[in-house]
This record gives sequence, C-alpha cells and structure tokens, in this order.
Amino acid sequence: MKKSIILAGMMALSMSACNNQTTGPKLTQSGLDPQKFETTIDGKQTHLYTLTNKQGMEVCITNFGGRIVSVNLNDKNGTPRDVVLAFDNIADYQNNASDFGASIGRYANRIAGAKFVLDETTYELLANDGDNCLHGGPKGWQYKVFDGKQLSDNQVQLSLDSPDGDMNFPGNVKVKVTFTLTEDNAIDIQYSATTDKKTVINMTNHSYFNLSGDPTKDNSDHVLFVNADNYTPVNAKLIPLGTIESVKGTPMDFTTPKPIGQDINKTDFEQIKLGNGFDHNWVLNTNGDISKLAAKATCPSTGISVSVYTNEPGIQVYAGNFLNGSVKGKHGIAYNKRTAVCLETQHYPDSPNQPSFPSVVLEPGQTYNSECIFKFSVE
Repeated sequence: MKKSIILAGMMALSMSACNNQTTGPKLTQSGLDPQKFETTIDGKQTHLYTLTNKQGMEVCITNFGGRIVSVNLNDKNGTPRDVVLAFDNIADYQNNASDFGASIGRYANRIAGAKFVLDETTYELLANDGDNCLHGGPKGWQYKVFDGKQLSDNQVQLSLDSPDGDMNFPGNVKVKVTFTLTEDNAIDIQYSATTDKKTVINMTNHSYFNLSGDPTKDNSDHVLFVNADNYTPVNAKLIPLGTIESVKGTPMDFTTPKPIGQDINKTDFEQIKLGNGFDHNWVLNTNGDISKLAAKATCPSTGISVSVYTNEPGIQVYAGNFLNGSVKGKHGIAYNKRTAVCLETQHYPDSPNQPSFPSVVLEPGQTYNSECIFKFSVE
C-alpha cells in the first residue's frame, strides 16, 4: 500500500514538472519567442518560421518583409552564436524603419531622382533617400506581409502579389522567395517573379552580418574578400556615375582578403568620403556563375565565415555606416555605427537610368530569377 502511494506521488510530481516545463513560451535556439511575431498587418497574419538542419544550425524567418531574423550556429569553440542583426518582435519592425534581413523589392538600392523612363513613359517613384528612391520606396516589399508556407523543416516559401502602381512601379508582379537551409549550413535564397506589364525588378537580401555574434562589437576585424577587380564609383548622392573603375591601388580592393577596418576611414580617397565608408557596388568577376565564390567575410575571434555565391553581376558591400545607436535590436542591444556588414547580391544601382549597365527590365512572359547563397563555415 505504502509502495503504491509513493509511486502515485512520484507520478504526480513528474506530471507537475512536465506541466511546468510547458507553461512558458517555447523559444527558438537564438531565444526568439514565436508568439511575439504573431499579429495582423494590413489584414494579413505575420508569423515566425524556423528552419533547422542535422548539423544543429537554425535560421528564423518572418513573412513580414521576408526577413531573416536569426542565424544561429556554433563557433570554433562550440558556443552558439546568432550572427545577424534584427528585432525580436514584430512591433519593433513596425515602429522602426529598417532593412534588417529583408527581401528587398521591387528595386534594391537607389534609383536616381526617384524616376526612370521605360518605353518613353516616365515613372515618378516615391523618394525616400533625399531625392532618390531607395529599396523600392517608403513602403517597399520589406514592409509588406508575404504569404508564407513552410514546405519542410528546412524550407519556407514566401509569395507576394504586388499590384500595378505599387510605389508607382508598373505592372502586376507576382513574386516568390524560397529559403532553404541546406545540410552544409548554407541559406539558399531563390527569387522568382513574373509581370503582366513591362517593368523593372532587382531583388536582394539585406541581412546585416556580425559574425562575432556580439553586436556590441563593430565589424573592423572582419576579414573580407570580394571577387571583383572593378566597382561602380558614385556621386555625392551615392548614385553611380555610370563608369566602371578598377579597385587596384585603392581602398576598394578586397581581391586579397583584408580587415574591413583597415581602409574604411581613408577619407582622402573620395569614394570613402562620399560613402562614409564602404557603401558601393562591386562588379563581380564571377560572370553569373553561382558556383564561383563572390565574397567571403570571416570573424577571427569566432572563426565563423559566410561565403556568398550568386548569379547576379554585382554585390553591394555596406558596412553599416549609417547605424548610429538610436535603434535597439534583439536583447535590447543598441546597434552602433559599423556593427555589421551587408553583402547584397544585385544588379547595379540606378540601372534603369544607366543604359550601359546590365538590364533590369522584366517583360510579360518572362520570369525573373535571382539566387543568393550564404554558406556558413567555421575555421
């Protein structure tokens, strides 16, 4: 009898313990609470999607703006590190204009004077960067709610219907963004889009990488390689001049890996002064071959690297020059100047106004296809 009472008591305690474990929110590996990503914006529901692989890597994505919210993997000492800047709730994304981790569209980067001409029709866009249109305008796709579908533990697909006249761009455009976390720790991002009217399109992912996993530290020690002999210099408004110039003998040369901080303050070089550091488009040597390495960044303290592969002709290296500590991200940490680096695969900025640049025109009956792979490793 006593034995039965003891066993019953032990079972009750065990059940109580199990219940206590499930009363709190179930967090992701990086400490995100999925419930804080549940809300309704413009009549559509937002969510947090979690991708995992057998290596133990985790990537979290929200359908608000098609954003990467966290990238969690172990460093060279086996310590988990979350290596992207972001917010840990939807409210902060709504209340703070940002491109953190976003799927940018319709047009990544700048369009001069917020206008372009297509088939003799001038399209007046909405200026949100001085008199330029930046990243699709004040309500580009990074502020839209995509329709999300988790296809498997390691894949999510987001889709969006962008109506004719969206931010004054022409054409009804249907876009899909598919994120796949591979078993070799790569985030494979594939974009596709169709239109019913001639338009322009240029998409990218705007993740801010801090490979130390500690955003209180800046990016100056991150060692960067860019597979590009040339870049597109800009004017004072950060619009390309239309020329392609050699990086050789300039601070823009990353053909031999070097720390980002090595030359970033050399303002005697005009392009550094104009960009307040690095905020330029590099002309890749890869010729659209996604098997060739486009760029690579490495943090010496953690050993974490991200290698970039793409079928795009260019990559924008933005070193977080305009972060200023006014925005607090995950865990309440203020994001100060140059606390991360963005590696944005793309067609060149202002291409709709630059006939000598590769075309960004999408015609009815065609499908826009772009791919970017962020492959992580530990060295």
